[in-house]
Amino acid sequence: MKTEIIAVNPQYPELNKIAYCARVVRQGGLVIFPTETVYGIAADYSNPKAIKRLKEVKKRSHDKPFSVLISQKGLIANYTSIVDPKLFKLIDAYWPGPLTVVVPLKEPGKTIGLRMPDHLIALKFAEECQCPVAAPSANEQGEKPATTCQEAIAALDGQVDVAIDGGPSKLGIGSSVVDLTQERPVLLREGSISQADIDKQVNKRIVLFVCTGNSCRSVMAEYTLKDYMKGRSEVEVFSAGTGVFFPTSASAETIAVLKEDGIDATRHLSRPLSSILLKKADLIFVMTRVHRQQVLERVPDVEKRVYLLREFVNIPSGFPGEIDIPDPIGKAHFEYKECLTVIKEAISKIKELI
Repeated sequence: MKTEIIAVNPQYPELNKIAYCARVVRQGGLVIFPTETVYGIAADYSNPKAIKRLKEVKKRSHDKPFSVLISQKGLIANYTSIVDPKLFKLIDAYWPGPLTVVVPLKEPGKTIGLRMPDHLIALKFAEECQCPVAAPSANEQGEKPATTCQEAIAALDGQVDVAIDGGPSKLGIGSSVVDLTQERPVLLREGSISQADIDKQVNKRIVLFVCTGNSCRSVMAEYTLKDYMKGRSEVEVFSAGTGVFFPTSASAETIAVLKEDGIDATRHLSRPLSSILLKKADLIFVMTRVHRQQVLERVPDVEKRVYLLREFVNIPSGFPGEIDIPDPIGKAHFEYKECLTVIKEAISKIKELI
């Protein structure tokens, strides 16, 4: 029986065709599909019969595991409990993209390779499968990976149920595979991402400031620290808000008080606080105790990395909010100035820790 070939537009994938192919996977079948690196073969990772058949098609030894495809960064939490910032620095930098990360499974003593491809068909397909998708390259073990559907069919026709033809792969080489089970991430297989690229990302020092709307306090803190850190490419500074739902600019008064210090924040757009952003940060500074609580409700494991920014300031008597920095939004210009003064004092001490 020949493999059924289904052409899918790589720019505008036909969802009915992808849904059909995903149903084949859910029913225990094998499907060839395109990614930006090479073509892969999909099978239901949780179906022992499908995995056994996949190993037979690949001629792969039974003790060599398959990596798993995921469609969103956040889904990594379904597989691993690791909270090391190095992992999240890498996936935030390279996903979607040609990087497979090997991480400890939640099941003790086991590991798994995970990848989020930079290919619209692959992402839609992985999402539609509604099951963990094993996804090795579409070739027999030891043979050259296929970069077109035609190459995959030439090697595997009749051995898989369906093949999605999404045109040639953009990169033409397999993903880089990095082992994150040790202290230093080590490249197990080099693709378009090198060990030097990996080291550069994981060695970055990432600082995050958090307030509510990401239009005043955290903006002042972010841009002030960035001004201090000019010329230090190994430090990245971000800010985000617990109550941001869509991007807006910084408040006019925030832009004005920063401008008085020679700092331009006119291009700032507010950013919603995300779990990935929290997990990749080495240092997290919040403006109030409520913000700290909100951060820990989202990601309890970052507790030892979260600090109240006001803790780094000598608190004058009578200052409202005690160790909180009150929100100046809607208040007079001088109150923004006072807020910035407090933040600058804290930043002057924080920069010595970075």
